[in-house]
Amino acid sequence: IGFRYASGLSAEDIFGGCCGCFILEMTGTDVVGVELGRTSDTPSIARNDTVIPLCELSKAYEGKLESVYPCNLPTEEKFTVAFDYQREGPLPSPRVAVAKPHALIPVFPGTNCEYDTARALEAAGIEAETFVVRNLTKSAIADSVIGFSMQLQKAQMVVIPGGFSAGDEPDGSAKFITSFFRAGAVREGTEKLLSERDGLMLGICNGFQALVKLGLVPTGHITDTDENSPTLSFNTIGRHQSKLVRTRVSSNLSPWFSKCEVGEVYTVPISHGEGRFLASEELVRQLGAAGQIATQYVDLEGVPTQDITFNPNGSICAIEGITSPDGRILGKMGHSERVGAGLYKNVPGKYDMGLFASAAEYFK
Repeated sequence: IGFRYASGLSAEDIFGGCCGCFILEMTGTDVVGVELGRTSDTPSIARNDTVIPLCELSKAYEGKLESVYPCNLPTEEKFTVAFDYQREGPLPSPRVAVAKPHALIPVFPGTNCEYDTARALEAAGIEAETFVVRNLTKSAIADSVIGFSMQLQKAQMVVIPGGFSAGDEPDGSAKFITSFFRAGAVREGTEKLLSERDGLMLGICNGFQALVKLGLVPTGHITDTDENSPTLSFNTIGRHQSKLVRTRVSSNLSPWFSKCEVGEVYTVPISHGEGRFLASEELVRQLGAAGQIATQYVDLEGVPTQDITFNPNGSICAIEGITSPDGRILGKMGHSERVGAGLYKNVPGKYDMGLFASAAEYFK
C-alpha cells in the first residue's frame, strides 16, 4: 500500500510536533480534521514531485545496522525443488472411532505455547489436557514419567508445543524433551499410542525439534539417531527469527492436512532460533518421493526458495514440515496454532490450515 500526501502540506505540517493529535485512517469521502493524504495501490510514498519507492525506503530502514547485525544474507545456491505428492486412495483411519478425541499436551520448563495450542485444539472439538513435567528433583522427574505414561493410556493424540525447553541448553534445543520421551514408560506408551491405537502426534517449533531428534519424524518410531539422521540446527542468520512467512502444502499424505489441497499457500508465524532443517540431498529426495515433505517455505510466486526473506532459517529444499511414513506424525516449525479472529488484519493471506479440525475429523 502506497501513500500520497495532500497538496499544500509543508514539511513542518508533516514532521513538526503536534502534541495530543491523532492520525486516523478512514474510509469514505468524509474528512475529519486535516487531510494528510490518501493511500494508493502504487508502492511508493509521494509528496508533490518527490516519489520514493517503498523498496528503497525498506532498504534504507533495514540497511542502517546491516553492517552490525546482518539481516539480508545473500541467497545461497542450494538444492531446492518443489514437491507435489498426491495421496492415492483414502486417508488412514483409526480402528476405533472417537466422538471427542483427547489430546495430551506435555508442558516442559521453558514451554510457552501450551495455552495457544490447547485453545486451538478445543476450538476444533478436541479435549485438550496439559501435563506439567516437573524437574526440580529426581523424584519429581520420576513421578512425571509415571504420571504422563498413565495419561497417555487415555489419549488419542500427543501435541508437543513450542517454546524453549530447558532454555535450549546445553548446546541445542529439545534435549530435555527427548530425554523425557526416551524414558522407558513414556517411550512404551508413545509407541502403543501410535502402533496399537492409531493415534496422532504433532510437534510445533520446539516440538518439531524434539520429534526430529527422537527419530519420530521421519521414521515413525523413537530411534537412536546418528550423524546420518536429519536434524534441526541454528538459523543461518545466527540468531532468532520472528516473522510471518509463507508455506506451501507439498503433500496430502497426512491426515493432519485433510482440509488442505496440495499447492495451497498459507501464511504462518514463526519464532525460533534453531529451525534449519538439515539432511542429505539423497534423503530429501526419498522423503519427497514418499510424500513425507509436508510443507515448504515459498516466495510471493509460491516457489520454494533459499532467499532469507521467505526462508527464515535456511532449511535445505526450503523444508518447513515433515511427517512419518504414514503421515500420522507431523512436525513443523510454523506456529499454526496461532490463529484467531482479529489477528494479522493488515497482512493478507490464508492463516488457518485446518490442522486441528483435520485431526478431529480423523477420529470420527
